[in-house]
Amino acid sequence: MNYQLFPRSRGMSEELLSIIECFGGVSDIIKSPENELKSDDVLRVLRVPLEGLGFRVEKGKSVDRKIKVPVLFGRNNSIDMEYNADAWSADGRIVIEVEAGRAVDNNAFLKNIFQACLMHGVEYLVLAVRNEYRKYNRDFDKVYRFLETLYLSGRIQLPLKGILLIGY
Repeated sequence: MNYQLFPRSRGMSEELLSIIECFGGVSDIIKSPENELKSDDVLRVLRVPLEGLGFRVEKGKSVDRKIKVPVLFGRNNSIDMEYNADAWSADGRIVIEVEAGRAVDNNAFLKNIFQACLMHGVEYLVLAVRNEYRKYNRDFDKVYRFLETLYLSGRIQLPLKGILLIGY
């Protein structure tokens, strides 16, 4: 398992370390490239440990089983827009997205970053990607390089306190 918090100048909190421990506790089941689980299957394995930390975790693809995070509010505090997340902390500060094959190939990690930036109250995005997708496609390394460039260039300032990248 690999992980890195961005920006690299920010120290790791106990809360984020607990999430890493959830992944570490199931790493034999989810690690790549040995296992070729889809993202939903990885999330299913992580559900119980994450719920133990107080996260709400997506239970399926039907509307009532998804985790909806507010983005825009309308009249009478109704929710006008929301995005789905794989998991969301009880205090609303941390959102988790688990990707498998489409993390880099379809730029899903970019969509995850963009949406997390718009989610109300979210301070941290935990982005989990495979270490290796297909032979020689090092997804963790590719996303790491992107995030490193994003933060070091200083050209774009994200409204998040940090992005925790986990490679499984």
